[in-house]
Amino acid sequence: MESDDIVEDFNLLENRRKEKKLPYPKAVGFIVTNEFCERFSYYGMRTILSLYLRDKLGYSDNGATVIYHVFTMFAYFFPLLGAMIADGWLGRFRTILYLSLVYAAGSTLISISAMPQLNIPTMEFTILALLLIAFGTGGIKPCVSAFGGDQFKLPEQERYLGYFFSLFYFAINAGSLISTFLTPILRADVHCFGDNDCYSLAFGVPGILMIVSIIFFVAGKKLYIIKKPAGNVLGKVSTCIGHAVVKSCKSKEKREHWLDHADDKYDNNLIEDVKSLLRVLVLFIPLPVFWALFDQQGSRWTFQADRMEQDIGSWTLKADQMQVLNPLLILIFIPIFEVAIYPFMSWCKLIRKPLHKMIWGGILAACAFIISGIVELNLLPTYGTPVSEGMAQLRVYNGYNCTFTLNTATLNTLEKNATGDFQIGPLSVYEKLDILADKSVDLPYYLQGEPGTECADIAYSGYFNLKEQTANSFFINKEGIYNFTDNNDKAIDGVNVRFLTNLNSKVNISIESRKNQSLLNIFSDDTTQRRIAKGVSSVRVGDDVVLKDFDFKSGAVYTINVCDNSDSSYDANVVMITPPNSIHILWLIPQYVVMTMGEVMFSVTGLEFSFTQAPASMKSVLQSVWLLTVAFGNLIVVLIVEGNFLDAQWKEFFLFAGLMLIDMLIFTTMAFKYKYNELRSSEENLAIEEIKLPEKNTQDKLDKN
Repeated sequence: MESDDIVEDFNLLENRRKEKKLPYPKAVGFIVTNEFCERFSYYGMRTILSLYLRDKLGYSDNGATVIYHVFTMFAYFFPLLGAMIADGWLGRFRTILYLSLVYAAGSTLISISAMPQLNIPTMEFTILALLLIAFGTGGIKPCVSAFGGDQFKLPEQERYLGYFFSLFYFAINAGSLISTFLTPILRADVHCFGDNDCYSLAFGVPGILMIVSIIFFVAGKKLYIIKKPAGNVLGKVSTCIGHAVVKSCKSKEKREHWLDHADDKYDNNLIEDVKSLLRVLVLFIPLPVFWALFDQQGSRWTFQADRMEQDIGSWTLKADQMQVLNPLLILIFIPIFEVAIYPFMSWCKLIRKPLHKMIWGGILAACAFIISGIVELNLLPTYGTPVSEGMAQLRVYNGYNCTFTLNTATLNTLEKNATGDFQIGPLSVYEKLDILADKSVDLPYYLQGEPGTECADIAYSGYFNLKEQTANSFFINKEGIYNFTDNNDKAIDGVNVRFLTNLNSKVNISIESRKNQSLLNIFSDDTTQRRIAKGVSSVRVGDDVVLKDFDFKSGAVYTINVCDNSDSSYDANVVMITPPNSIHILWLIPQYVVMTMGEVMFSVTGLEFSFTQAPASMKSVLQSVWLLTVAFGNLIVVLIVEGNFLDAQWKEFFLFAGLMLIDMLIFTTMAFKYKYNELRSSEENLAIEEIKLPEKNTQDKLDKN
């Protein structure tokens, strides 16, 4: 035993001596810079994607969520194809180069399509751009870190390899942090092409960084160690399994394992490795549910943040900027978990095996969605009254500076209809938002102006035609009753304003900020609802300022009733039909913290466990399947959103939390039945350490990101 230790110490000293003679590969600098720029490009584009789909392309929250997760699904499906191309055909260098060019083309295309002046089919070009980006980023994902590893001679430069992955991990998180913080600023604070935002620039900067990444990657070509394709391991595994399935179905011979039927065509070592691989892959079956929750940070959670108060003093924390918390917290949590939390949980006997950490990670993800559901319940009062199936809404706006009395007759078919006399104050509104309606209903009414005022001789009668699931609105003016459909959906990224004017002549109406910046300039006969920036502003009708320093609050929907007086002056009143954002965006921090803690325990541990349990020859296959679980997780989101069987967002959050808890119950049963493989040879130990060094602290970001 002592002689073995001496030999081992001698070999260790010999390796270190050789390591000192081998310089650190200069090619690494080009690879790390390439990864920084690529991750900046990917996360910068994805951070603002869901808002772009909704606010610029006109998709609903559900539609934008579906496209966002379909894109993410493809981004994590294409690594399978990228690995097959690199290992079986082009090699890693050419695969990275060619697919990066595809990636850059997609990044350029989505920026160009966001320019309204070009009058190109924006929706079609955007979908094409997203497909190119998904193919590019997915295809190079399994290649870049492995290509970096190819630059080192092992085992002589084993320590250098560890430094590389640490640097690689830092580049990923630096790119993610900076772009997630910067692109929302470019989106919202820069104005271009006559809009209050600039999505073309916000997409364009990540596109430029993608082009820069290609330049850096090509610049280092003379320094690279470029290895020839090693063969398609994934293809061999797939054909081996397929052949075994066919043979086992046809053959009546009983074998110890169904994969043994493939021994007529495949090597026994390959068959044994596939057996070990499948034992690990069975545990992958419940994993997609975690990613279904995790990736909603860029869709549902971003939309949730966009309906909240975002001002922190004089600074505005934008909804899509909240995503910066994840990479920031990852950097903080990984050392804390390794040094403090894991030892404490082990001391409390809460974790004994690696899979126990994953169980707790899944439970934390469920808790994060329970928190988000609770936040959503508190947000409900700020959403106003949505139009509901089987219901019709009625609003009657008074365009006069005097009171009207509204009388609605009784209809037997409308159990919830309010009847009787109702007062509509000067320049005010009457609302009845819960009228039962089957497709449509005619509600009899009588309107009478207040005696002793200019409205005394004004009277109207007839029927309000109310359509189901519609905000039916009527405006009393000098020409009679003006009918229109209101939009009381919560204002997104600003304030929604509509002017209803009862004037003798056509005049100009404008809204100006305190800095004399024109926010809106229309004619008085324009009743279109428009979006303006939040903040303190003044409303001018003709030459008169009718509202001075009115605070337009973010998320609110206002209707401004305007009338003229006998002395040629104007009066106005602001009616709020949807409340402003009142719950602060910082209340989202707990759910981000809990979700990121879950990611550390679930994702990082899962990769370390998988790579140590899989055969050395199967590690690349396992990496591809791990990424595939992310794709299936996003598919789950798409199916649930497209199913459209829940009528409220809070119900969906609680549904995902429940699915995650059930999923972890199943995974717990599987985990306690799993028998861990023991490492049996120094060669396998070395192979595992080559993977484990980056995996323990970095592989989650190398692959998941």
